[in-house]
Amino acid sequence: MDDQRYFEEVISQNATLNYYWSDDWSDTFYVALAKAGFISTTYDTKEGLVLLCELQFQYALLDFKDLHLSKKVQKLLDAKNYIFSCNTQFESVLQNIDKAHSSNWLKGSYVEVLKSLYRSKGMFEDFEMMSFELVCSQTNKLIAGEVGYKTKGVYTSLSGFSSREKEYNNFGTLQLVLLSQYLEKQNYRFWNLGHPHMPYKKKLGAKVYTREGFLKRLNDNR
Repeated sequence: MDDQRYFEEVISQNATLNYYWSDDWSDTFYVALAKAGFISTTYDTKEGLVLLCELQFQYALLDFKDLHLSKKVQKLLDAKNYIFSCNTQFESVLQNIDKAHSSNWLKGSYVEVLKSLYRSKGMFEDFEMMSFELVCSQTNKLIAGEVGYKTKGVYTSLSGFSSREKEYNNFGTLQLVLLSQYLEKQNYRFWNLGHPHMPYKKKLGAKVYTREGFLKRLNDNR
């Protein structure tokens, strides 16, 4: 039994556990986890960094018809003083994420896996590592962005950042709105935002699904 089938047919049936760890940093292993619905991060141990693989109990999923636009974000959309892009500054986004978060889990061998997967576009069937960028058109400054991946027609967010400078207030939310609109235009099925406990996800329009509900939706395209 290969890794993906084992994750889907054995591990996912255990309703009491959500966290697992591994020292396998291979691209193949990471992709198998992603396809099975795991969202992987990292954890520091005395022996070193390990891959922390989580099959969450709950997921925040956004159906594009439910996207909420606040008046502040609509005003930024109308101003059009930004450039939104996909896969133009992957490593710069990673660097900005590291600067923005004091306890960044996206580090070490994990970053190397993401870079390898990004460079390996087309090598894995139905998997693509991606970045999204928001640049201020007036200053040409990268002010928000995130990394994530596509599999089974679903985009999954990993981590992101937005500028904390006052002049860029709400541009982080703008990046999320533009991303949602992009995903819808590209015919993605839905957006997986991961853990549902962060308020901005529900404000954006995401709804909470159980693990069972999420896995059913993820695998419905088979």
